[in-house]
Amino acid sequence: MKCYLKENSFVAELAAKKLKARCVAIVIGRTIHLHNTSKEQFLNDSRWVRHESVHIKQFHQHGYLPFIIKYFWESIKKGYHHNKYEIEAREAESITAGSLSIVKCLKKPAISRQLFVRNTMYDILSPDS
Repeated sequence: MKCYLKENSFVAELAAKKLKARCVAIVIGRTIHLHNTSKEQFLNDSRWVRHESVHIKQFHQHGYLPFIIKYFWESIKKGYHHNKYEIEAREAESITAGSLSIVKCLKKPAISRQLFVRNTMYDILSPDS
């Protein structure tokens, strides 16, 4: 599954303000929107990459609009920290190397990283790919 990175995202900037966070990554569909962090910084933080990749998987499993509705409803009912979709993403942060691997892709220069999370392969692409 291909996914994309967008640096200096206005959407991520709004999320940072709402969450009162300095650096933010937020997933919408198959795009990881970044605020106050570079693509390189994000990709070098394997826990963060695993977390956001779970949200990409959740969008894929539930569908674009249904997932947004479910995610926000869960946040309204239980709050951000206790949102079951956030809990699932946080759990993935600590997956052992046997279950997940992040590798630089040497044969496909457009791909910044390939990520394998729970039986799903993700190609994380630069915006110009």
